[in-house]
Parts: sequence; C-alpha cells; structure tokens
Amino acid sequence: MARARSRPQTTVFDPTFGDRPLAEARQDIMVGRWQGARDLLHATGRDWDRRTHRMRLLADAAAGNRTVETWQAAEPSSVDAMVLRAETDVMRLFNAVAAGPAPDPRRDAIDRERLDRVVRICLQAAHGHPDDPVPWVSLMTTARLYAGGHPQTSQWWRELQARDRETREGHHQVLRHISARWHGSHAQMYDFAWDSASFAPSGSPLLALVQAARAEHYRHLVETGGATALALSQHWKSDAALRDLEQTCLHWVDHRVHEFAQDVADLNHLAHGLVMAGSLDRARQVFGLLGNRPTRVPWAFTDEPQELFRRWYDRLGG
Repeated sequence: MARARSRPQTTVFDPTFGDRPLAEARQDIMVGRWQGARDLLHATGRDWDRRTHRMRLLADAAAGNRTVETWQAAEPSSVDAMVLRAETDVMRLFNAVAAGPAPDPRRDAIDRERLDRVVRICLQAAHGHPDDPVPWVSLMTTARLYAGGHPQTSQWWRELQARDRETREGHHQVLRHISARWHGSHAQMYDFAWDSASFAPSGSPLLALVQAARAEHYRHLVETGGATALALSQHWKSDAALRDLEQTCLHWVDHRVHEFAQDVADLNHLAHGLVMAGSLDRARQVFGLLGNRPTRVPWAFTDEPQELFRRWYDRLGG
C-alpha cells in the first residue's frame, strides 16, 4: 500500500522568520508596551545583521501607534529608542506612499517638508549612536522617495559601508534605488548585484542579491506590459539566469555555515528562481534548507503565493 505523502499543515507568511523573541516584542509594541523591544535590542548588541532586521520589523509594528514616542519620553537618553524612532518614521513615510497612487520617481513621493524632517531625525540617530549602521540604512531607504534620489545618497552609502561593509539590507535598498522602478535601470541593477557578489566572501547572503534583481526585473516587466508571454517564460531560463542560479548555489548555498537574519527571504528567492528555471535537483537542496518558511515575494510575482509555494514545497521539500 502506497504511503501518503506528507503536506505542510499550513503556509504562513511570518515576517520574523521564526525569531520568537522578535515576534513577542512586536506584539508588545502593537499593544503599547515598549519594554520588550528595549530588552530585545539590548540583547542583540552589535550583531549588526540581526539588529538591522529586528529594528526594521519593530518599526513596522510601531508605525501604527505612538509606542516608540512613549519609550523616548520615558527614556530620553536611550539610543535604541532614538534609532527605532527614526526607522519607525521611515516606515510611516512608506505606509503613506503605499496608501496613495503609484509614485512617479521624477517627483517627490510625498511632501518634501515631511521627507526632510525624517532625514533630520535619522541623522540625529546616526550622530547619537555613531557606530550603528541602522540609521544609515534608514537614510538609504528614505533616499528613493526624493525626486531623482536624495543628493546625499552616495555619501550615506559610504557611511553605511564604513560601519557594515556586508550589510544585507543596505545592499537590497541600493538595489531598489537603482532599479527601473525608481532611479535606475535593469542594467544598473544587475551590474550592482553582480559586482557585489564578486567581492562577497563564500557563504555571504550578498551572493543571492542577483536573484532579487532578477525577480524585480520580472515584476517590472509584468507591471509595465513591456514583454511578450514568450519573453516572460524565458526570463528564468536564459543562459545568464541559469549561470547566476548555479553561481549562487555554488558560492552561497554550498558554503553556508550559519543562518543570517534574512536568509529565509534569500532562500525563497533562490528556490523560486530554481523551480521557474526547471533546476529541480538544486531546488530540492534549497527547500531542504528553507523548510516550510515561505515569503510572499517573489512567489506572488508569478502566481498566488501560498498555493505556488505549497505546491513546490510538497513536491520537493515535504
């Protein structure tokens, strides 16, 4: 009698990627308690990779209420509160932009006075905690909301790299900034991803950056209607795409010694690219690392994300 194949019980999009202390601190913030965030950030210390991820997820939770302002009022000398406040204000900007029409990168995405105010808050946080890369990530994120990009973007990028040369989140913010959707082109985006990967050590998540670039390229083609169905079907199977997938597997997956804070997101990009390209043996290896930990992006670019992920997980990773 054939044995029934197991299926994942649920497909849950977890923004914390299984970081239980972060999930608990986010829940605290949403109900108005800031002490959990304070303790979490203190425990994170100078692990800049995990601090950046945790700070951004805490800010996402704080953007809808005044908890971070309450923390600042209670502990005005707290640099963690100051940095979280800056990132929270960045999240509020993007929430406001998302609630309106699609932004035109040739114009400020939101009122210039409000943009400048958030930049000042980020710079204050950077000066208050000089070693911390997070305020510079916040500035790099805000930069693309300015028409043509903020004039200090290159300087901010140098400041960020001086503090965390292999910043995963910082590189992804640059990738978005120079994408065709914002202030660059597909060619600039790929060149940056390839260049970043060429200087990254084996096992670095920056080696997966080109997979995010290819997914963003595909999303842009679909949204702009600038490609035929045949071109879209070959997007993941071109010689360049197949070469990049194999390079990512060889130099990142085959050399991973521990999991970085956002590896779940990068593994999802890689798994998606591999199944779209038909490289199923490699995809099975990646699903073995990823498990049942889906992200909406990039699965949502090609189908209903929950169903698409579950279909491939059941086939290759279950």
